[in-house]
Amino acid sequence: MHALSHGTTSTPTTLAVPPALSLPLIEAAFPRRLHPYWPELQRTTRAWLREMRLMPADTVEEHADGLRYTDLMAGYYTGAPDEVMQAIADYSAWFFVWDDRHDRDIVHGRPAAWRRLKDRLHTALDRPADHLGHEDPVVAGLADSVRRLYGFLPDSWNARFARHFHTVIEAYDREFHNRTEGIVPTVEEYLELRRLTFAHWIWTDLLEPSAGRELPDAVRKHPAYRKAALLSQEFAAWYNDLCSLPKEIAGSEVHNLGISLITHEGMSLEEAVADVRHRVEECISEFLTAEREALRFADGLDDGTVGGKEMSAAVRACVGNMRNWFSSVYWFHHESGRYRVDSWEDRSTPPYVNNEAAGEK
Repeated sequence: MHALSHGTTSTPTTLAVPPALSLPLIEAAFPRRLHPYWPELQRTTRAWLREMRLMPADTVEEHADGLRYTDLMAGYYTGAPDEVMQAIADYSAWFFVWDDRHDRDIVHGRPAAWRRLKDRLHTALDRPADHLGHEDPVVAGLADSVRRLYGFLPDSWNARFARHFHTVIEAYDREFHNRTEGIVPTVEEYLELRRLTFAHWIWTDLLEPSAGRELPDAVRKHPAYRKAALLSQEFAAWYNDLCSLPKEIAGSEVHNLGISLITHEGMSLEEAVADVRHRVEECISEFLTAEREALRFADGLDDGTVGGKEMSAAVRACVGNMRNWFSSVYWFHHESGRYRVDSWEDRSTPPYVNNEAAGEK
């Protein structure tokens, strides 16, 4: 079907969304928003990728805008201060480059290089200032982006962010092992791993600097807030699986909800696609209920004091951005060159990745 995308241009553009991937409820009930800083964000993140040597200059020039990494974040954290939005966008772009490096280390059989990178990332996450000039651009890029993220909220938020990202790095290591050994995780194993490799709690943590304040544990862990946050992230992870399932089956991937359903539940491809799509649609409808509960919870935090009013407003801002994630993720998958595998010269090698043995230098 054709749908209107209100994204990166001043006028809507018409996109052809394949029927199997079309979600009318998203298109109808989740209007797309974009941070007003987006045009500058795109330019500045493009320059940052070049400066940090995360992509060669010609690759940045040819592919960076078409990958739409800044669109994804600018459609999510729409109320963030400009400097917070910039740090998040650079970190997100770094994340995609790191993900590609992880993939290339697997494809080219570089376990020693991956282990070395993994250890360096753990260290850089804890002491970013010591790694700003690191010889490996992926290490230096993490150090630069998280050093800036650490400047917005108290040390307690920084420690939580680091703790959550340490688990993401280790989850990538488990994925490296599974892919190297050809191990398809069971459905439950996959769902647990996916929450880490998709960095559910990292993107949720970043709602807080966007809203301008750290949320106390009693707020973040409240069932109403946590359920809405989890559903927004599950939608994103599972919709990604739905969109990438044919490509990942063709590439002998082992990490996709559909592949786990086929391998361990005995489903056909058609049944697996229908199951993943059903889960995606359930996430949307369940979020609409959870969103109402989370907003009621936010209203209840306003006890008439200045602090209560500010906390209530911060939670409402976070929940509003959870809603933004649905439309941002949806359109990103249909606009980004990252998923246009049919247009690649070599379907096994994305044109925007450095396919050299960068990790072995």
